[in-house]
Amino acid sequence: MFSEKLQKAFNDQINAELYSEYLYLAMKSFFEEKHLKGIANWFNVQVQEEHAHALGLYDYVHERGGHVELAAIAKPALEGDSTLAVFEQVLKHEELVTSKINALVDVAEGEKDRAAVSFLDWYVKEQVEEESNVRQLLGTLKLIGDDRHALLMLDRELAARTYVAPVIG
Repeated sequence: MFSEKLQKAFNDQINAELYSEYLYLAMKSFFEEKHLKGIANWFNVQVQEEHAHALGLYDYVHERGGHVELAAIAKPALEGDSTLAVFEQVLKHEELVTSKINALVDVAEGEKDRAAVSFLDWYVKEQVEEESNVRQLLGTLKLIGDDRHALLMLDRELAARTYVAPVIG
């Protein structure tokens, strides 16, 4: 049985994933306005990934016979006005999402819901990958510093990133 406590925790995580989608959409817009289409593309892929993450949780709640309750999505706030500052915010945000996923796993473990723990294992592994990818980009941006030519090269590289729908669960 899918407990009320676990159902609420899943609903909270669905909202957190939708907020992530919304935040990355705002960041995509920021870079489109700066004519950095490649970096905007990187965020577009993130938008799609976060949407898929939310839907994965949404589908799981329904699969377990639960009720999805969608909440208001908070307005995203961008911190800083440089590429480096935005990606530092991305890392901070991904670390927050990791803590939320870990808390959700804690609830599933506390409810002794092995199916939910098994399902959430994919999200735990995904967060390791998300944080690693952002850390790598941050390292590159720190090396670039104020070099506009290098930033344009990174922009071109990120333009090639494509979305691949995840197989969740």
